[in-house]
Amino acid sequence: MGVVCTLLAFTVFLFVSEIIRIDLSAILVLVLIGLLSYAPGLGNLADVTFLFDGFASNAVISIIAVMIVGAGLDKTGIMNKVAAVILKYGGKSEGRVVPIISGTVGVISSFMQNVGAAALFLPVVSRISSRSGIPLSRLLMPMGFCAILGGTMTMVGSSPLILLNDLILTANDSLPASQKMEPFGLFSVTPIGAVLILTGVGYFLLLGRWVLPEAEGPDNTGTGQGTQEYLQRVYGLKADVFEVVVPEDSPLVGEILADINHENHLYIISTFYRGKTSMVQVLTAEIAAPCRLAIVGRRWEVEKFAEKYGLTVLPDLDIFVEEFAPTNAGVAEVVVTPDSKLIGKCPRELLFRKTYGMSLLAIHRGEETLSHVETEDHESTQIGLEKFQAGDMLVAHTRWDNLMRIKRDPDFVVVTTDFPQDELRPQKVGWALAFFAISLSLILFTDVRLSLCLLTGAVGMMLTRVLSVDEAYRAVGWNTVFLLACLIPLGQAVQNTGTAAWIAQQIMIILDGWPLWSLQTGIAILATAFSLVMSNVGATVLLVPLAVSIAVAAGGNPAVFALTVAISTSNSFIIPTHQVNALIMGPAGYKVMDFVRSGGIMTALFLVVSLLMINVIY
Repeated sequence: MGVVCTLLAFTVFLFVSEIIRIDLSAILVLVLIGLLSYAPGLGNLADVTFLFDGFASNAVISIIAVMIVGAGLDKTGIMNKVAAVILKYGGKSEGRVVPIISGTVGVISSFMQNVGAAALFLPVVSRISSRSGIPLSRLLMPMGFCAILGGTMTMVGSSPLILLNDLILTANDSLPASQKMEPFGLFSVTPIGAVLILTGVGYFLLLGRWVLPEAEGPDNTGTGQGTQEYLQRVYGLKADVFEVVVPEDSPLVGEILADINHENHLYIISTFYRGKTSMVQVLTAEIAAPCRLAIVGRRWEVEKFAEKYGLTVLPDLDIFVEEFAPTNAGVAEVVVTPDSKLIGKCPRELLFRKTYGMSLLAIHRGEETLSHVETEDHESTQIGLEKFQAGDMLVAHTRWDNLMRIKRDPDFVVVTTDFPQDELRPQKVGWALAFFAISLSLILFTDVRLSLCLLTGAVGMMLTRVLSVDEAYRAVGWNTVFLLACLIPLGQAVQNTGTAAWIAQQIMIILDGWPLWSLQTGIAILATAFSLVMSNVGATVLLVPLAVSIAVAAGGNPAVFALTVAISTSNSFIIPTHQVNALIMGPAGYKVMDFVRSGGIMTALFLVVSLLMINVIY
């Protein structure tokens, strides 16, 4: 027990100090446990035959599978649509986006494992971050914490609550008939969980600006260049992207796109008419109304153009927000090769936008930049009539899937590299949703092991080529897998050596004779502490019988004490040992101290709110 306590202290020191990477710290602890098990007198520390069983544990396999399932859904583009819906109602305000994301994930995690809900929403939150400009580090922690809190909303939301009724029935065998406990119903804990989720959302809304880290995590989105910033920085094109509403009676109706662009020193980059958006419409096409236009140009020129033709300039992109999201499209640079068939031909002759799916914004030739939009040094040019030359650098707005096709075209050399180079497969959305539904149904309506339920969906998506096997491997966050798998033996050592039981007994001896509410509080704090260093299932199995015995001896309600344990083992926010915390740590670039700072207050709020709600209801 002394060695186990020393290892626990050493692990906490490594996590907090971050002298070495946190996943490497977990591997080091695993190695130390294995080596120490060979020392005389320490044979019970760990069974080295099963030392690496953590890698095959239900929790770890579930995480691997749910990451693959999430990647499969993301590959179809469905997560883009979810992100677009959230942005539609939340806008770019952190105060609106955070409660929408967190509340949604919290409700979803009440019916499926919280790490599954968090993993599914990870790509959604990543896209929302890139489009709204809100740092990922300010969105993932509220989402992750509410995913954990959501596990307290139903009796199938977390493993301890699933296990609780079985433990209660076992404990009833040793209780007199007058004190036997009734099993809890599916929604018995819903009021408690709902208030905890509201508490989590309110906490981040009120204190988020102080407790959440300001620095954004590593950029994992690979979203390429933003349109406005890139045009101005590199080519001196002081232009913004505007959305303009064209009414049915506008004098603009019947005008040709190319002529409008040249005469007004702007560029109509996309149109929306009769429910269809087109970025590849030919520039010789006429305007039909009512419609909407996405225009690249200087603000004063766009406003002058709108006033001239009776148009309305919207304050922000609405219809076109999805098209211009940096995860879907952006500015690309391509060079015309010396033997290209484009040489000597102009864009209008080639129907350039329709043929190649690129809206040509500028041609950079030598020291000169030709563009519809005025540059700092040159007036606008009708580049639709400009003949291509070998070596021309074409600056164009395009969808990233179009750019992938252009990379295979021998007439161009694509210079842009920092864009998502995995093509979406919207045609596979049916298969992806089908296997996701199969996994979810198995979880909710059968007794099939969680990891097997999720692997069913993952394998199904690979078999139907929603994503390839190699893409599935790349979707797994292996640092998260190693962090959790390597800590499992430490939790087992805490339990198997009797350290956990000894600590619990000593604390209960100290609390003996205290008021009933203080005993319940002590049980809650003990369950919270144990869930940080061992599995929440292990903590529940260990503490529920102890809590029932204390309640009976003190004249309390044993069912309430048992429920206190099962709820409190979800109070895991201080260090990233919980599966959800480990999952979000890498993408957001969190440090352990970020969890200590934000999670410390959340832990205290969880204790107060959960104890109050349990006693109010029961």
